[in-house]
Amino acid sequence: MRIDAHQHFWRYSPRTHAWIDDSMAALRRDFLPSDLEPLLRDAGFGGCVAVQAQQDVAETEWLLALAAEHSFIRGVVGWVDLRAEDVRDQLARLSSSTKLKGVRHIVQSEPDDRFMLRPDFMRGIGALGEFGLAYDILIYARQLPAAAELAAAFPEQRFVVDHIAKPEIRERRTDAWARGIAALARHPNVWCKLSGMVTEADWGAWSPDDIAPYIDIVLEAFGPDRLMIGSDWPVCTLAGAYGHVMQVVIQRIARLSPREQAAILGENAAQFYRL
Repeated sequence: MRIDAHQHFWRYSPRTHAWIDDSMAALRRDFLPSDLEPLLRDAGFGGCVAVQAQQDVAETEWLLALAAEHSFIRGVVGWVDLRAEDVRDQLARLSSSTKLKGVRHIVQSEPDDRFMLRPDFMRGIGALGEFGLAYDILIYARQLPAAAELAAAFPEQRFVVDHIAKPEIRERRTDAWARGIAALARHPNVWCKLSGMVTEADWGAWSPDDIAPYIDIVLEAFGPDRLMIGSDWPVCTLAGAYGHVMQVVIQRIARLSPREQAAILGENAAQFYRL
């Protein structure tokens, strides 16, 4: 089965989705399973992983309820306050749903580039393994060194980098990001999502050729067995239709063996998230 390893649902509210600024006004509406399911089907995907968009346990509970109702939502990456003293209690309660597969924090918005290495946050990361949960790393390229330190500190924890760590595709810069990605990929417990790339490019004027060098760098760093495709829907729609965005990756990996393509297009996500 092909699996979209990264997408979002929300009921839009100006209060809870303040990050959707005027440049992203098209996202100021509800995006629900009934909107995504036909897009998945038309693109040849049979399942998805729903990822948090708010730092709110209530949203995690809502995503888990959606996953219980819609079988094509194969798993949920939610949010809990990993710095909380009662983090284990929170994780135990949420893990009563077998659809909870991982946790994410919006680290890219933290002013401290070494936020992930704070003792209270690392204590929370240390609790994830007790519940069989993965951790999604959402960062900018400048935060890659801290991510590598985190991966080294928890060699048994499964990590996946969202959106290939958001390189400056619009500016066509690769060097510093590529070095950071290569260093992070040396840790075998870290995987990477081929997602979120089109929105780091020029939304109105990008082409697959703009994205290709970044896919190639990540493929060289992680290899085909630690990469997974993700749409970042509906955010991706700022730069392109669902099917077009997914085809950028599908076409770029077409030169790989059928086994390697199948791994990136679904099997790796199933293994990583234990779907």
